[in-house]
Amino acid sequence: MTTTAPTPATGATAEEFGERLFTAVLGTQLVQAAYLGDRLGFYRALAGEALTAAELAVRTGTAERYAREWLEHQAVCGVLTVDDDAAPADARRFRLPAGHAEVLTDVLSPNHVLPLARMAAGIGRHVDELAGAYRTGGGVSWADFGADARESQAAANRPLFLGALPRDYLPSVPDIDAVLRRGGRVADVGCGFGWSAIGLALAHPDVTVDGFDPDGPSIEAARRNAAEAGVGDRVRFRTTDAALAEGGYDLVAAFECIHDMPDPVSVLAAMRTMAGADGVVLVVDERVAEHFTAPGDEVEQLMYGWSITCCLPDGLAHPGSVGTGTVMRPDTLRGYARAAGFAGVDVLPIEDGFFRFYRLR
Repeated sequence: MTTTAPTPATGATAEEFGERLFTAVLGTQLVQAAYLGDRLGFYRALAGEALTAAELAVRTGTAERYAREWLEHQAVCGVLTVDDDAAPADARRFRLPAGHAEVLTDVLSPNHVLPLARMAAGIGRHVDELAGAYRTGGGVSWADFGADARESQAAANRPLFLGALPRDYLPSVPDIDAVLRRGGRVADVGCGFGWSAIGLALAHPDVTVDGFDPDGPSIEAARRNAAEAGVGDRVRFRTTDAALAEGGYDLVAAFECIHDMPDPVSVLAAMRTMAGADGVVLVVDERVAEHFTAPGDEVEQLMYGWSITCCLPDGLAHPGSVGTGTVMRPDTLRGYARAAGFAGVDVLPIEDGFFRFYRLR
């Protein structure tokens, strides 16, 4: 992903900004179509085989007329190719190019961006609730956002959590590598669907991992995922607040979740207790800019976009929330860590386009 910033608003003419917004509308329509293609199984059916509208409809249990319009839209937008665009409508065969198929159907590829489209479109279904929260200062909880947010968040992180995170990133930190090599006890706070815990267990066969998350459906999914991955004997999941967990862990980690928590200080304090005097405490969160600057690059825009539609409303759905939002800058985390009793926070030299790695001392 590039990290270019847009032209400042003061430097754009009405025509230029109108063109930018029009382009965004086209992108929104593409995201909505991708959401439908994912939910209805269109992309999976097209992967590796050219189909007519009638064939696609039969394979996915959908109406042919809708399937044809969706196929034509995707071809017009350059997502699909057509064997013969001059053929009669019912004879046109549509193909999904291999590169596009990786982005849309390969759930383990680092290029699998489709879950972000699902999340954006799924959150859009709650725009009335969001508008109400903006007016009252209330929130829209993770439970209210439902399966679209829950499943797309897990799917978006799955390639990293099963790939570079356990294999490359964490072993590059000597203290963490030592824990993984000797088969230490790991606590995964805010584990979601469990992919981070499962990834650690798969990459390091001697470790045991306990995952904690307050969301019941996520814990149920995590248990299924661990069983299917064959690590259910070493990876356990519990629907509980991390503050209720026992100590004695060699590594206590929170992967992309501290910014969502209504009371991050108490969670960090619990993590400190869980790690004791000798354990490592790791926080992985969004790689936002260190200071607010406008306009921001594309990562900054993306994180603010998630914050105004999902993370901040979820945080503010809980009484007494600090309302962090997605854009948790390093100094904000340092403040939370000091309040939780930590001596300091080190930014680890792990380069990732979206995440920053913190060691809490």
